[in-house]
Amino acid sequence: MESLLLLGKILMINLVLSGDNAMVIAMASKNLPEKHRKTAVWWGAAGAVALRCILTFAAVLLLKIPYIEAGGGILLLWIAFKLLLEEEEEVRVEEGSTVWKSVRTILLADFVMSLDNVLAIAGLAKGDLALIIIGIALSIPIVVWGSGIIVGLLHRFPVLVFIGAYILAYTAGEMLLQDAKFGAVISFLLPSIHALLPLLLGILVVLSGAVKRRLVSAG
Repeated sequence: MESLLLLGKILMINLVLSGDNAMVIAMASKNLPEKHRKTAVWWGAAGAVALRCILTFAAVLLLKIPYIEAGGGILLLWIAFKLLLEEEEEVRVEEGSTVWKSVRTILLADFVMSLDNVLAIAGLAKGDLALIIIGIALSIPIVVWGSGIIVGLLHRFPVLVFIGAYILAYTAGEMLLQDAKFGAVISFLLPSIHALLPLLLGILVVLSGAVKRRLVSAG
């Protein structure tokens, strides 16, 4: 049951964070003929998923080094805030004129934009390689077919973005506590509430996003 819950969290993270990746695939291949476009999309997506698997395995190993996991947690917390507080950035992608150029563009852009997904999945899975592989494999259809669907869902149900941001912030809090060195420092400095840190960070991010949305709508 716990594994299913973690898998659900991984899928939610992929849903919220893969919009840009899916958009990159669509934009990089849009000038190709239909037949070549499908080839570029599949090769680009397969390469992106393989790349993400390698990066996530590397992240799992690196997160075992003292203070690295805490640094990853802080970065993931910043990503959670960014998800709710910053305006959506325009994705600029060089359109490929050949299948190989499109695939290369897709892989390069995915490498640059996958840090949030990699950190989140590595933090959530806690070294469970089976969960990591399943979670990333299930992200294939999300990335390949997801561009329009993801954007539509996130605009239609803004609560999905808040849920995703909460999971990111909660995971960031867990990573801070799980760090061998930094976790001990937090336990020493905040003995009474250190166990509640993930929950408090999740609530803080959601409240910040809600206040920002309210101010924007009021202005």
